[in-house]
Amino acid sequence: MPELLAYDGRKIGEAGLCNLYNLTTNQQAIRDFVALTHDSIGNLEPILDVYPDRPAPVVRKTDGGLELARLTWGMPTPVEHLKTPDAPDTGVTNVRKTWIRHWQQWLGVEHRCVVPATAFSEYGQVPDPVTKRKPLYWFALDQAQPLFFFAGIWTRWEGTRGSNRTPRPGEHELFAFLTTDVNEVVKPIHPKAMPVILTNSDEVEVWLTADWREAKALQRPFPADRLEGIEKPATPTG
Repeated sequence: MPELLAYDGRKIGEAGLCNLYNLTTNQQAIRDFVALTHDSIGNLEPILDVYPDRPAPVVRKTDGGLELARLTWGMPTPVEHLKTPDAPDTGVTNVRKTWIRHWQQWLGVEHRCVVPATAFSEYGQVPDPVTKRKPLYWFALDQAQPLFFFAGIWTRWEGTRGSNRTPRPGEHELFAFLTTDVNEVVKPIHPKAMPVILTNSDEVEVWLTADWREAKALQRPFPADRLEGIEKPATPTG
């Protein structure tokens, strides 16, 4: 197993979740992987770090085929977990307990999507003695960081996003991706969960079109021999 490299982590949300991933690719690579029929995102940044409550590309099924769209990362939070019923919602980025009623409403094919990525990060468990921050570790399929997809869900939602200081009321299109048990590569860093990863067109097709009984089988740990620790991806510029 390659040595896992740690990087000083900025505060990007709850340290127990995958709350930062990277997409370093181009639209043609996504088109070739999933046979897009419609692209509504405009120009895709060549390097994109994705943080919670920020827009990011997803692929979803529409009446006309597969669309590449830009949605905001973070599904609606269960009301009982908001500070107050009218508090701005920062969203839920990772979904694991799909048997909970709140999530079951979005498990049908009309609410499933796949999220393109080339690397994801997890926080380590021990804070740096100097910075007091938990370090970030990065993972990819291999050192070349080829394209893969997270298994996701999405919805349109009316309400207020953001924070009390910078609320964003209105209609939003939101997404999150599923997580599952960790494999032996991620486990030493983050023993609780890892994203659900799809790496071929057959898996993407099942996730986007199959009934839930078949699709939920994809919510499983990714094989450890197909995942590596990597250096921190290049940082977007401009």
